[in-house]
Amino acid sequence: MPIQRGVDKWKLKKWFNIIAPKLFNEVEITEMPANDEKIVGRNIIIGLELLTGNPAHAYTNVKLKVVNVNGDRAITQLVRLELVGSYIKSFVRRYKSISSAVLPVVSKDNKNAVVKLIAVTRSKSTSSKIKGIRQEMSNFTKEYFKNNDLDSIIKAIIEGKFQAEMGAKVRYVADLSKLEVRKLEIKS
Repeated sequence: MPIQRGVDKWKLKKWFNIIAPKLFNEVEITEMPANDEKIVGRNIIIGLELLTGNPAHAYTNVKLKVVNVNGDRAITQLVRLELVGSYIKSFVRRYKSISSAVLPVVSKDNKNAVVKLIAVTRSKSTSSKIKGIRQEMSNFTKEYFKNNDLDSIIKAIIEGKFQAEMGAKVRYVADLSKLEVRKLEIKS
């Protein structure tokens, strides 16, 4: 019986340069092999520090999705910002209280997102204080998203300005040791 030989699928692939979104100055992130039609829709998870060059962002992962191909350049868009679980565990300790919120929000430019926030108090707090923290975080976040476009919001979250402004509003309820955006998911 003769041996059947097929086409090597690996030889049909070509290399694409993965390009970051405009928010990150369209830098080249990496290369990826794929067939032409199969690269659109792929997701890439990368550390934020590789995009910004700031080692303080080592605890944040970014999920990018390939949305367009231009020659050998694969253009991406931001899908998600997420803190690494080990980083969250580092500041959630005994004798502290945690308040978290999951909020669907709409930005000024009508883009939908889901924001997951976490606040940790310096000491044990009552349930009414935890509820108050959650309420203040929710009110501030919805108002902030209503008044800003998504790109400026993402920049503010990355730089920490969003967390600092929210912390100033929330600290009068209880003394906080940490206030973070645990996850930001952008809906298409």
